[in-house]
Amino acid sequence: MTRVFLVDDHEIVRRGIADLIDAERDLEVVGESGTVRGTLGRVAATLPDVVVLDVRLPDGDGIGLCRAIRSAHPEVRCLMLTAYDDDEASRSAVLAGASGYVLKDIRARGLLDGIRKVAAGGELLSARVSERVAESFQTPRVDEPEFTLRERQVLELITEGLTNRQIGDRLGLAEKTVKNYVSGLLAKLGMERRTQAAVYGLEHRR
Repeated sequence: MTRVFLVDDHEIVRRGIADLIDAERDLEVVGESGTVRGTLGRVAATLPDVVVLDVRLPDGDGIGLCRAIRSAHPEVRCLMLTAYDDDEASRSAVLAGASGYVLKDIRARGLLDGIRKVAAGGELLSARVSERVAESFQTPRVDEPEFTLRERQVLELITEGLTNRQIGDRLGLAEKTVKNYVSGLLAKLGMERRTQAAVYGLEHRR
């Protein structure tokens, strides 16, 4: 069962998402909040698998809240769900450790499947956001690091949103081996998050 915590200052939005989630057998809402102040303690108490949160909250911003959650509880994944189509916010969310950034015009099934994907260790960025975040990570071709064939294969599958286990199944590698490849990729790229590697891979697809 995937445990989900909701953060949005509009109760009607929280209720709508909660109803969608509670109708699924493998998902459950374990808590909700409408403010930054009310979130951290409740997340610590419930330890959800995924926190779905808005970018803008009445007493702060969801991006800073995402960073605080990830710092205190690295195992908790964050999915930004917002009405604001903001280039800088999407980039900042990725850098803050968010596993996904999607707009509220996403279909219900897409959101539910996205929560599952993020909970499983995947990344979720809408097509528009992926393109815009990728642009912010553009680097000249001459500065590209040298990758081995296997590293390029792993990077391509990260870009597709696969988890380490799924990459291992696809390439016939142990999950631990894939994890080592991912760590090596991030080191070569000078990045800390696989989401950053994903958008880099998207922008540098040949």
